[in-house]
Amino acid sequence: MEVKGDDYKVWYDPSEFTIYCQGSLRLAGTEEYAPIVQILEYVIDQAPQNVALNLSQLEFLNSSGINVLSKFVIKVRQKEKIKITVKGSEIIPWQGKSLKNLQRLMPALKLEWS
Repeated sequence: MEVKGDDYKVWYDPSEFTIYCQGSLRLAGTEEYAPIVQILEYVIDQAPQNVALNLSQLEFLNSSGINVLSKFVIKVRQKEKIKITVKGSEIIPWQGKSLKNLQRLMPALKLEWS
């Protein structure tokens, strides 16, 4: 599963149970994020024991995108059986605060920094 735009790419690798996001996500609102939401919901429906969200190459994410990720984390939390690890990069400014906020939504969420 993969969604590509001019300056971003989001895909799921089922062999690694990892969702990758890279580039710059500046989509306008819920409608434009719908294909990405489909990937996230597909992963939740598969109910893997562990899932990783690798954002270490995601240079920019607007507020609509942060909202999408927040809803994803809440849905994972509701499943209770899925453990999630979010991988971020210390050198990308928006990730520090925003990824810690995801941890507030789901205290069991594991953050890994590179």
